Order: sequence, then C-alpha cells, then structure tokens
Amino acid sequence: MQPTTTELSKETQACVEACMTCHSACEETMSSCMQKGGGQAQMQIMRALIDCSEATRMCSDMMMRRSPMSADMCALCAKACDMCAEACMSMPDDPQMMACAQACRRCAETCRAMAGATM
Repeated sequence: MQPTTTELSKETQACVEACMTCHSACEETMSSCMQKGGGQAQMQIMRALIDCSEATRMCSDMMMRRSPMSADMCALCAKACDMCAEACMSMPDDPQMMACAQACRRCAETCRAMAGATM
C-alpha cells in the first residue's frame, strides 16, 4: 500500500524542527520574563517573543500540511525570528535570552532558505 502523501524533504523537515525549537525557546523565555517582571524594555522583548512564537508555530504547521503559502510564511517567519533575536540580544547577561536568540537565528536561517526554495 502506497502512502497518500509524499514525505517532506530533508530541508523542509529541518526547517520544521528549527521552527518548533524556536517556538519552544520563545515560550520558555516568555515564562522567564514574566517571572522577572520588568519595564518598557521588557514589554518590547515580550512582544517580539510572542510574534516569533506565533510565527514559528504557524510556519511549521503550514509546511507540514504543504500549504502553497509556505514560502511566503517562511519569509515572514524569518523576519519575526530576526526581530526576536535582536530583542533578546539586548540582554546579553541573561542565558535564557541568549539561548532564545540562538534558536531564533537558526530558525531565521532555515526559513530564509525555504522561502527561496520550491516546496
């Protein structure tokens, strides 16, 4: 019996995994930020984390269901990840922020590659 759908390419699988890792990192970092509290700067970081978390979740979902809009979503996701990484880098002494920034950069890189690829 043959499968009804083809498997995702290795590149797409890697991008989905990077998105899911980034999503988790953003969620963990949001939780950390909420525990610490903070002022206006913290609110800007929280907005970037929320945007990135939502974008990566949606992007991975769209790639897994082979949406024809996946490439466009990957481009948007890369932008959200870049913005979040930059926001997290504003707190270089916080290991959670640095881990999140690293996950965001990796996701942005894979999403940019997918945005240019035919899915």
